Amino acid sequence: MFELLGHGLLTVLQWNYLVPLFAGTLIGVIGGALPGVTITMTIIVILPFTYGLDPLQGLAAMTGVYVGGSAGGLVTACLLGIPGTPSAIATTFDGFPMARGGAPGRAIWLGVWSSFFGGLLGGLFLILVTGPLAAIALQFGPWEYFSLFVLAMAMVAGLAESSFIKGLLSTAIGLLITVIGTDPIGSVPRFTFGSEFISGGFPFLPVLIGIFAFAQIMSDIEMTRAPKTPEAVLAAQPSLGVSLGVSHLKVIGEILGRPFLLLWSTVVGILIGVLPAIGGSAANMLAYDQAKKFSRHPERFGTGVPEGIIASESANNANVGGSLVTIMAFGIPGDAVTAVMLGAMTIHGIQSGPLFVSQQPALAYGIYAAYILAHLLMVLILAAGALFMLQITRVRLAVLAPVVLVLCVIGAYALNNTMQSVYVLLIFGVFGYALVKGGFPLAPLILGLILGDQIEINLIRAIMTDDNPLLFFTRPISGALLLCAALSVALAVWQHLRHQARTAREEAPDF
Repeated sequence: MFELLGHGLLTVLQWNYLVPLFAGTLIGVIGGALPGVTITMTIIVILPFTYGLDPLQGLAAMTGVYVGGSAGGLVTACLLGIPGTPSAIATTFDGFPMARGGAPGRAIWLGVWSSFFGGLLGGLFLILVTGPLAAIALQFGPWEYFSLFVLAMAMVAGLAESSFIKGLLSTAIGLLITVIGTDPIGSVPRFTFGSEFISGGFPFLPVLIGIFAFAQIMSDIEMTRAPKTPEAVLAAQPSLGVSLGVSHLKVIGEILGRPFLLLWSTVVGILIGVLPAIGGSAANMLAYDQAKKFSRHPERFGTGVPEGIIASESANNANVGGSLVTIMAFGIPGDAVTAVMLGAMTIHGIQSGPLFVSQQPALAYGIYAAYILAHLLMVLILAAGALFMLQITRVRLAVLAPVVLVLCVIGAYALNNTMQSVYVLLIFGVFGYALVKGGFPLAPLILGLILGDQIEINLIRAIMTDDNPLLFFTRPISGALLLCAALSVALAVWQHLRHQARTAREEAPDF
């Protein structure tokens, strides 16, 4: 195994393979950093350029896009409060407050090095544990997938520390939005009221951009119009308190000083990656939730704590390794990006599946090598562009806000080349701003949007296969997942009550 991996590394380090890998990683970082330009869109753009390359060159380039894009989303998440990709949503929660607090360099490099370590650990799992993890995934039927998504919904209850009820309501709103449109199984229109505009439902990307970007920009503009105290003036002008320098050894020490958090977040990312149709957007949210649940001070999350960035970024890059496990071992795309990679393999006459690694070991271990080297290239690319990226924090809001809004509109329009996506962005931008003003957390809503369709599809498939509802509890894996969901809700309620009790003690007068 290690001999094959060493041979793969030597092969990919040759210029004819290293150049496509570097180009793919660079393009992935840029595409991931631009809100609205997803990793999927980026990899589709470069796909035609890989047709004339040999299989390993083309797959190395696409692997670079996947790794670079997964890390690139943290740039705008930290600096602008807008996730460049859906897999950087949770990074926004603590990365942006940390950057606003005068430490944008620390926020970015906590994310970059967490992505690096999480990705390398994901690569180790990819090489060593492909068989056992894939065997578990093969045992998943619609009952198990439904229970897994219920567990995800239960976990998200812990993301709303200040208001448990508002967190549940936000989750319900996200699930409700996914019901609008056409039934995914029977193609029956629901809640469309005869309107062609919403007959196809609301695409996820414009909803995500609208809720995060528009709501964030409106909140920032509102803050600049409020009466200013000296402290508020300093906070509103990051150039007065921003340190562009960062000690990489200190940042790495912060990450490695939390080994349990790093390892557990990586495991969450890998497991979510192995299971098809979930993706990095859910992986980083669930890892963030787990970090918050295990923390001794969960109330600090959302204020700029390093644990939130470490959990989110290590999980989303480890998720890439998990997704590659599924496509290479079983020929099943774990998400839209690996679906494009599977198509590229088919074009080159490569049959992925259980016999892929044994029949084409040179290509398989070449992909492993490209995955590992892409993380090194990602760090170098972000290091070269870090000072330029950090200058974003020095730009005045009056200049930055229109530019960000234009980029968001372009990203939404480019999804389907229709104005409908732009209208959806505007509608959910106003809606997201109203939710923020009402004190509703956005994270549960986003996770509800991510998983809503899959919950419904797997519930219907399970009932169509066997209408006995007890199977959800009697099938071992499904029953265990539902038990974990119940325990997660109980833990969230306990944390909420503990938070309320602590707040009451702090506010009680001393006699």
